Amino acid sequence: MIYVLSLLKEIIRKRRLIWDLAKADFRKRFVGSYFGVVWMIVQPIVTVTIYFFIFQLGFKSAPPVPGVPYVLWLVPGIVPWFYYSEALNCVTGCLQEYSYLVKKVVFQVEILPVIKLISCLLVHAFFVAIMFVMCLCYGRMPAISWLQVVYYTFAASMLALAIGYFTSAVNVFFKDMAQIVSICLQFGMWLTPIMYDESMFAADYPWIVSVLKVNPFYYIVAGYRDSMLTGSFFWERPRLTIYFWAFTIVIGLIGLKVFKRLRPHFSDVL
Repeated sequence: MIYVLSLLKEIIRKRRLIWDLAKADFRKRFVGSYFGVVWMIVQPIVTVTIYFFIFQLGFKSAPPVPGVPYVLWLVPGIVPWFYYSEALNCVTGCLQEYSYLVKKVVFQVEILPVIKLISCLLVHAFFVAIMFVMCLCYGRMPAISWLQVVYYTFAASMLALAIGYFTSAVNVFFKDMAQIVSICLQFGMWLTPIMYDESMFAADYPWIVSVLKVNPFYYIVAGYRDSMLTGSFFWERPRLTIYFWAFTIVIGLIGLKVFKRLRPHFSDVL
């Protein structure tokens, strides 16, 4: 706990440096590209369009929320997943990417995952804005529950950071970790009810619904949809809330412990 508190103090003390490096990291992604930030938009929109044609027009999936078009139900589930998967991938490889900073004795390497996370958060903010605009275009009026998106974004950030401290530290010594994370995220997307609704299993295979809820990201997806579509609040899911934060805290403490133990060897390996 002393290590965790010292890290929090360091993040607060160097918040200006973290913000400047995060903005620089965000700009660096699009340097040398003719279309620049346009590529940030195109890929997610193409992905949503493909799923829309497959599930709504192809499989003719019924809207899980009555009166809500399938695409409007899909977007609040897939937007946080885009953010989480990108953040976890970026955090996992951050020590290699910033190896020149890791080798500096005076630099606090623990802030590198935070820098990457904030950089991804800037992209996520743009897609959240698009999600809001889509809801307005479909005639849905703003509600107080929309503000919960901030809370669930914070929750997704903490989950990515908790896992990311572990994967980034291990990735220095075991380069295959980045590929393992990528594969796990591909499975995770389908193990989370993003394109489909878990109620489709409730009648014949009720145990599948319980298994899906073991995935901590289920809480994030359900929370985004509660916020944007049904108007429910996070305290209406007390068990999931307690489970999610207990899981995130435990994984975060394990990840920080591994990071701290391996940190003295980072510069030698890199």
